[in-house]
Amino acid sequence: MQTGMTHGAIMKSMLLFAAPMILGNLLQQCYNIADTLIVGRFLGSDALAAVGSSFTLMTFLTSILLGLCMGSGAFFSIRFGEKDHKGLKEGICASFFLIFFLTVILNVSAFAFLDKAEELMNIPPEVWDHMRGYLAVIFCGILAVFLYNYFASLLRSLGNSVVPLVFLAVSAVLNIILDLWFVVGLGLGTAGAAAATVTAQYISGIGISVYSLKSVPYLRFKKDEIRVSSRCMRTIAGFSVLTCIQQSVMNLGILLVQGVVNSFGSGVMTAFAAAVKIDAFAYMPVQDFGNAFSTFIAQNYGAKRPERIQRGLKGAVAVSMIFCIVLSAAVWVLARPLMLMFVNEEEDFIISEGVRYLRIEGAFYCGIGCLFLLYGFYRALGKPRMSVVLTIFSLGTRVLLAYILSAVPEIGVVGIWWSIPIGWLLADMIGIIYYIINRKKLLGINIQTSPLTG
Repeated sequence: MQTGMTHGAIMKSMLLFAAPMILGNLLQQCYNIADTLIVGRFLGSDALAAVGSSFTLMTFLTSILLGLCMGSGAFFSIRFGEKDHKGLKEGICASFFLIFFLTVILNVSAFAFLDKAEELMNIPPEVWDHMRGYLAVIFCGILAVFLYNYFASLLRSLGNSVVPLVFLAVSAVLNIILDLWFVVGLGLGTAGAAAATVTAQYISGIGISVYSLKSVPYLRFKKDEIRVSSRCMRTIAGFSVLTCIQQSVMNLGILLVQGVVNSFGSGVMTAFAAAVKIDAFAYMPVQDFGNAFSTFIAQNYGAKRPERIQRGLKGAVAVSMIFCIVLSAAVWVLARPLMLMFVNEEEDFIISEGVRYLRIEGAFYCGIGCLFLLYGFYRALGKPRMSVVLTIFSLGTRVLLAYILSAVPEIGVVGIWWSIPIGWLLADMIGIIYYIINRKKLLGINIQTSPLTG
């Protein structure tokens, strides 16, 4: 099923397209939360801290692949909007070879530098014992992460967000079942939790690959179509690599912040591990809405429909801000009950630190909601460099302030929590000011020449 978003009701098509993406990632976050619950309840706080730190590292590695796939997806959406089927097929071929090659390099590098993680991330010895075994298994799933994200991005760029949801749902449910079996039933510890994840990843990655090859006509290549021009490869690399840099810089900043958090000991690490999962679950729908918004903008940019871009932009901002305000209120009120889902009631310090984190971050969800829209907007208009700039300002501020403020004894770890929303708001200001100054050019009054063809 391929759905164009260049005609019809704007917000309806955007929300219907976003809904399966949101549901899919809610399932993914449910798995992540279930994984944390199982590890925290059955293996203890050190194992929970290990899995939490591993999750931050794996998110960074995954973000490299996700960025590459998202960048290619923007290219596919524009070509699809232009109805340039030949160019779309050439782009698919080029991006697959490029991203597969980079995936192999990433996987080899991850194993080569495995033992450096303890030092680089300030991991306490009692936590590293659990973490090393977890990472050694989880790195085996990097190829599966590539397969799922590549074909999911391709399907979404063509307007199909339902099939990626189905495969993600199967993976999430299987993850939870295998987690309980490997960790609780077989007593395999954190390595068992990792094995459950990797098994589910390969089933979803291979499954969506087979489905795409059978159902997407653009993947049916004749012999003479399996070729890649240097011009096409440069264009794909421009989209993919810059979006990859944006995603990986964003998560590298989070990884660096994790290093500062770890220096405060296993109690703060555990609080951060649980609170970050709640935080990610809370604002994840607005992140997916930003990705759906990006596909909408890209298809209409390719179709040269600037009036729909303007109307879609106004509606998306309104929907995103309303959702974020409701979400902020909910997280503020429910912060403690949410922490109690992961941590035993007697762990007063861990609970109170997690609650403090959630109330600081949760108060500023409008900041991250706006930032996700800006990322998607600039990527869709063929300006991924601007997304990179916003990410550098957001994460650079976050990392710098985290190190500076946490070093002040009177502020301590709370300085890390405050550095995050400050980074969001600074990037929002820069992105909005750039938009105001360049509005006419960006919105297509100068849209006759596509950045892919001109």
